[in-house]
Amino acid sequence: MSVADGSLEEVLAPECCIMFATADWDEPYWTNKQHCAKSLAAVGTKVLYVESVGLRGPKAASKKDWRRLISRAMKGLASFSLGAVERDKGVFVLSPLVIPAGYRFSILRWLNKVLLGSMLRRAGKKLCFDKPLIWTYHPFMLDVVIDKSGPLLYHCVDDLAAVPGVDAQAFRSAEESLLRRADAVFATAPALAEHCRKLNLNTHYLPNVVDYEHFSAARKVHELPPDLSAIPEPRLGYVGVLSDFKVDFELIFQVARAEPAWHWVLIGEEREGQSSELLRQLREIPNVHFLGHKSYRDLPGYLAGFQVATLPSLINKYTDSMFPMKYFEYISAGKRVVATPLAFTRSPNIEIATALGEQKFREAVASVLQRGGWSEKESLNIVGENTWERRLSRMLRELFRQQSPLSLDSLIDR
Repeated sequence: MSVADGSLEEVLAPECCIMFATADWDEPYWTNKQHCAKSLAAVGTKVLYVESVGLRGPKAASKKDWRRLISRAMKGLASFSLGAVERDKGVFVLSPLVIPAGYRFSILRWLNKVLLGSMLRRAGKKLCFDKPLIWTYHPFMLDVVIDKSGPLLYHCVDDLAAVPGVDAQAFRSAEESLLRRADAVFATAPALAEHCRKLNLNTHYLPNVVDYEHFSAARKVHELPPDLSAIPEPRLGYVGVLSDFKVDFELIFQVARAEPAWHWVLIGEEREGQSSELLRQLREIPNVHFLGHKSYRDLPGYLAGFQVATLPSLINKYTDSMFPMKYFEYISAGKRVVATPLAFTRSPNIEIATALGEQKFREAVASVLQRGGWSEKESLNIVGENTWERRLSRMLRELFRQQSPLSLDSLIDR
């Protein structure tokens, strides 16, 4: 089976793939994991999408964490009973019945290995998997991948060791093993690529990409959603998880107070287990509007109503190792972007206004407001090759330079 990229060059596409994700299939905002799974399925690959195994344990006092844990356990029990379910054409989703953050203790690690190994064997037989490509976003699948003799792809999209609640030492140790065993590594930020290349020379820096057709539909929106149209212009928009270790709420607070005629529109929900006093303070400011979660389908309609798109990120170890998917989504919608100076903003061909601190950020926003948005031709030039179809083609081409398919029997621990 083959897939062609924009230059019509054909590359081999695998018959089947087991993808170990760090996000559940039905997360409010899709990331690399769901998009890559869907792109693989679109070229005829049968994909077993294994949802998050839980990288961090619950906080004892967090009701939200315990609700998440109970919900995940119920999904895991359903998957254990019914097996993988086809959630999109060619994508079969498996919710692992495992103990979150079980990698911290040897007995829990062994139990998770038995549980997940059993579920994978059953799913593989049901779906007639024979020689699956292993595509992973985390290293805690190595316990069920033994005697590797074929293609193993590590897609490094975040510095997960820097996520609050993750055991950084345990993660780094497991990731080191994964890097030494992977046939190819793809990193979405320069800092991640530099980190991975120390242990795997076949590491490639490929930034996040975009579904251009979907987000460019913002240009054709004639009527804004009612909850957005009720907010006065100019609107400064942000779309994504409202995470207190990624978003600079203090910066938003300062700019909103200094510029009461500018209206911030925040689309997204708080991070799981989070309790942010700054976020509570932001809700009290009249020109900051929280619109909550919006479906992926509806996002272009909301982007259409932004005068400025923003990436007001904190600068820390985690954020300096990320390439926000929102960047190309904003560009595709024709929106100019104002951001804090994350490392990715210094990459070639990035068209973005960067500013550090309240005063500079206000000046950058004012400048963008005067310039207006990007034309469709300008957006296409900026996006260039950074679409899911072309990215998948390049990743498969690099991976299968050393093709050696995996046997399911030698892959899944018995």
